Amino acid sequence: MTNLFEPHRVGDLSLPNRVVMAPMSRVRGTADGLATERMATYFAQRADAGLIISDGIQPNLVGTSNPGAAGLRTEEEAVSWKPVTDAVHVNGGRIFAQLMHGGRVGHELVTGVQPVGPSAVAINGSIFTPDGMKPAPVPRALATGEVPEQAGSYAEAATRAIGAGFDGVELHGANGYLIGQFLSSNANLRTDRYGGSIAGRIRFAVEAVEATVDAIGAGRTGIRLSPGAGLWDVTEEDVPQLYDALLAELNRLDLAYVHLEATADETTMLALRRRWDGAFMVNPSTWLVRGESPYGPVPTNRESADHWLGLGADLVSFGRAYIANPDLVERLRLGQPLAEADPATFFGGDDKGLIDYPPYRKP
Repeated sequence: MTNLFEPHRVGDLSLPNRVVMAPMSRVRGTADGLATERMATYFAQRADAGLIISDGIQPNLVGTSNPGAAGLRTEEEAVSWKPVTDAVHVNGGRIFAQLMHGGRVGHELVTGVQPVGPSAVAINGSIFTPDGMKPAPVPRALATGEVPEQAGSYAEAATRAIGAGFDGVELHGANGYLIGQFLSSNANLRTDRYGGSIAGRIRFAVEAVEATVDAIGAGRTGIRLSPGAGLWDVTEEDVPQLYDALLAELNRLDLAYVHLEATADETTMLALRRRWDGAFMVNPSTWLVRGESPYGPVPTNRESADHWLGLGADLVSFGRAYIANPDLVERLRLGQPLAEADPATFFGGDDKGLIDYPPYRKP
């Protein structure tokens, strides 16, 4: 069976192991969207991962979701990421930028503009704002002629990301953000070429990826997906057929990888593995097993990682396990216990719960 600590080739990169640090929105940027010194320290501490995927980064103003998140909307913001990527590289690591267009997951209090989406359908829920949680606004439905501009925003941000020293980018097509909204059957009520049929609903995702590949190359481009996850009030019909069609279209582009959250049943996941010819990354921290936890799934561990490697995954991403364990690769390799992170420090704040977790020490 594939070993978690074997090297693997991903696009233009040779990874020393198959442990990936999953994207997490720690929200430690400045109020005006710049990356910070503490972020450089945080990612550099975790540079022994085969690959780091950054927090979700907004590609443009209207796509901004979280207040206090660093962006790639402007050259100034891109320059602020250079100390982060330099710190990771100096420590021997590799880092992709996750490009996250929020679509309807946004608020005028964050951006000063009305959010956009496939259709004028609001989330049944609340949105993070500088003034606390607020009811989700009704987004403005994008006109057909405006959709390519939003697809192109990923490519523009990707170009800035490469200029800032990132090794590549991951388009955030998971968890109910803009790409996921176009894939959905309740947020996307369109009757033009971007809606209706499966071919229509996958079109935006394909065009966004194609634009990014044209801008920076296929070997530097990946995508994250969460089949049937249901997050941010997104419903998807015909999940196996929808994602089979999407991966069939993306497969011809020779991407660095596809990154799937294990949000569908194993039968569906294995069918998607067979559909995909390239590097297949899985985050086993499934949202199908919520239990009573207010923070969602059980974190990925060595057992679940080995399980998915045995099922054909090439890479396994770890999210919350990386928060309190900067030396996660070594802990997994040696079978050392994993520290527990403090949920109160997950989002926003200062150094506490970000860069103050120590490496393992024997009792």
